[in-house]
Amino acid sequence: MEGKLFLVSTPIGNLEDITLRALDTLKNVDLIAAEDTRHTRQLLAHFDIHSRLESCHAFNEHSKVASLIEFVKNGHSVALVSDAGTPSVADPGFLLVRSALEAGIEPVVIPGVSALTFSVTASGLPVDKFAFWGFAPVKPGKRGKFFAKILADTRTGFFFESPFRIGRTLKELAELSPESKVAVIREATKLHEEILRGSAAELAALKKDWKGEIVVGVHPAETADSGSDDDDER
Repeated sequence: MEGKLFLVSTPIGNLEDITLRALDTLKNVDLIAAEDTRHTRQLLAHFDIHSRLESCHAFNEHSKVASLIEFVKNGHSVALVSDAGTPSVADPGFLLVRSALEAGIEPVVIPGVSALTFSVTASGLPVDKFAFWGFAPVKPGKRGKFFAKILADTRTGFFFESPFRIGRTLKELAELSPESKVAVIREATKLHEEILRGSAAELAALKKDWKGEIVVGVHPAETADSGSDDDDER
């Protein structure tokens, strides 16, 4: 019997966003490799799923990959899930996918919700072309370069940010380019979902107690040097 590796998207908030195909896969695999077993166990309990569960996260992914690949090669089925959203999109997954391909295993992608695609659609910004920049850096020097690079691009840029730093982020964007259009997508699909849109300066002026998971979209203001491909590393 041929084993299979499934990459399964899971809800980012509202559990009803899970697909029928995802539920069927999670019910029938031999093993679910989860970023956080405690988090995934709640999802499985909600849908009365009792598949075997093991952890596979950023801190043990390197050591887990070989055993998971061997498990699949021995004819078993594995579903990889992250805490929420789509594996490999700013979550564990790449190493397992790469190893699977090297072993001649073609992963089966079970598509679904993603905080990124939700935000691209909800932002109200031009997204015929866009870029995803992952998580905003924490250190000041790297943050400055990170935001400068986004603002030098002609595409709308999206990145993840912590609620503890979003106020600072909006001020930094406003200092660099006050007229750039910004969307802040907070707690997507959850009870307190909120989408704020305006110029960088307008959103930086907000007085808010930020909470929850946040995605930021930035459409750079038109400037003479928009679209420059110059590398900002010196």
